[in-house]
Amino acid sequence: MCGRYATTRSSADLSRLFEAFDETEGAVTADYNVAPTDRVPIVRVSASREARVLTVARWGLVPPWATDPRIGSRMINARAETVATSRAYAPAFERRRCLVPADGWYEWTRSPTGKQAYYMNGCDLTLGGIWGVKGDLLTFSVITLPARGELAKVHDRMPLLLPPERWADWLSATPSEDLLTSAGDDYLSTIEIRAVGSAVGDVRNDGPGLIDPIEAGLLF
Repeated sequence: MCGRYATTRSSADLSRLFEAFDETEGAVTADYNVAPTDRVPIVRVSASREARVLTVARWGLVPPWATDPRIGSRMINARAETVATSRAYAPAFERRRCLVPADGWYEWTRSPTGKQAYYMNGCDLTLGGIWGVKGDLLTFSVITLPARGELAKVHDRMPLLLPPERWADWLSATPSEDLLTSAGDDYLSTIEIRAVGSAVGDVRNDGPGLIDPIEAGLLF
């Protein structure tokens, strides 16, 4: 999974959707070009509330042992194959899993004329993530796994997509390999693969125009 996605729903919409207390204090804004180290909404379980909360976190997990928080910019994704054993990610996978709301995510392929951006979107997409705290900094990573179906034509990796019936287990169940299984074929078939313009490649660009479809021919 490349390092860009879109999340545009309001905190009120997200707190209703996930049945979570809103702790974002107005910090949630529409972002069509989320990049590493950006602050975006996640849903996690709060020990103090004993309930789900909607909070804002920085994309790129900073492990407790890190001496420089800038390491998070290189830790935006955690591979499903090693997340349970990695020194950097295993403690968070065991105790601190989160839901990452997204409208869609971006990938790039090579074309005869250069790089072509694609936007994968669906209804109320939710990515599986892990979170951590370093000082007063809340950070997270997105879990990735091998791409399946049509998505594999765009990139060899994809985010862990969680349908609503898997949210509760992802947040609270005992860690197991079952949590890291891909969504079913029926769910994956609802994901639209849309060619989009090159503007998304610049992190300074934002707005709904980034996800407008363009004619780019077939993937292969």
